[in-house]
Amino acid sequence: MTQRIRPGAVAALALLLAAATGCTGHQPTPPASSGHPAARGVGGGHAEGPRPFTLLTAGDVLPHSSVIDRAAADAGGAGYDFAPMLAGVAPVVSGADLAFCHMETVYGKKGGPYTGYPSFKSPPEIASALRATGFDSCSTASNHTLDDGAEGVRRTLDALDGAGIRHAGSARTAAEAARPTILSAGPGEHAAKVAHLAYTYGTNGKPLPADRPWTVDVTDERRIIEEARAARRAGADVVVLSLHWGTEWQDEPDARQRELARRITASTDRGRPDIDVVAGTHAHVPQAYEKVNGVWVVYGMGDQIAGAMINDEGVQDPRGNQSSMARFTFAPPAEAGGRWTVKKAEFVPQWYDTATGRAVNLNAAIDGGAGHLRGVRDRIRAVVLSRGAEGDGLRMGE
Repeated sequence: MTQRIRPGAVAALALLLAAATGCTGHQPTPPASSGHPAARGVGGGHAEGPRPFTLLTAGDVLPHSSVIDRAAADAGGAGYDFAPMLAGVAPVVSGADLAFCHMETVYGKKGGPYTGYPSFKSPPEIASALRATGFDSCSTASNHTLDDGAEGVRRTLDALDGAGIRHAGSARTAAEAARPTILSAGPGEHAAKVAHLAYTYGTNGKPLPADRPWTVDVTDERRIIEEARAARRAGADVVVLSLHWGTEWQDEPDARQRELARRITASTDRGRPDIDVVAGTHAHVPQAYEKVNGVWVVYGMGDQIAGAMINDEGVQDPRGNQSSMARFTFAPPAEAGGRWTVKKAEFVPQWYDTATGRAVNLNAAIDGGAGHLRGVRDRIRAVVLSRGAEGDGLRMGE
């Protein structure tokens, strides 16, 4: 994790906001209802059989001190309110049948103290804001998962549970770690079952607790495949893998990312891939999408929420506040037991405005008159498409 620059004062809400507004705890399968309004998702018939569904994944939620200060100001002196900073992207998030976030940090005790870089302890109020935005599950495996030891993990997962958000990648007990996180993609008995797995490359040198080695899932190809197959046996139709990986501040996926993606997507069982989507985090900057062995891999979405940051060359880098949200529409198989396939692949470019403390849907903002953001949007698009994804059908979504 690289350092952020703390602004001297919270800026007033810009006119741009008006234009733009418009994370293992593996747990048993919840009730079929996703908990979101009936307007969610692709809708349509299929009353007597499986129906298509949309899956959205978003980048790192990384509350630096400036982000925490913004949430305190938005709460008006009554705790912390993170919902306003996510309101600009809430329509996109809540519009999906399932939405996954990446909660990079752990939560501190209620009332604080809370800390930013380099050892994070975030306000637990983030969890309720993520739920209000429309997120259903969060990956919680990152290099900061052990910033406050096993207690930090417990507090984080307790808060996510309390907000009604599932989680994958860290756990409070061995039994919890052994159970796959499986969610229903909409209401009804015919809704697709989607498994969420999450792993991190490491924990910043902090050792796993000797008596709790299952506290966080550290990347291991064999374990990933075993967990994916266990999720299939538990009823999962689609398996989504969140990976905290890659090289910070590097637009291009590194060799280890590319090789792991190739190996994992090549793994199959009974004619189906073990992993259906790979969603990457950690690099702080948007990275490419690519179809590898017929499986969509998002090498890096960038930071959905983060303070202004300094890159590894000691320079403030605006790329650290640029990201994309990935949205995939899955179609059911022609025959029972077959593979669910992605019939539509999209990315939605996003920017976090550090001056106002607001996440901005760039297409909505530009359509609303914020033409000065066109260059930011176009840079994200160029990076996302840099490995030929457009030829495989990836499109920029609204």
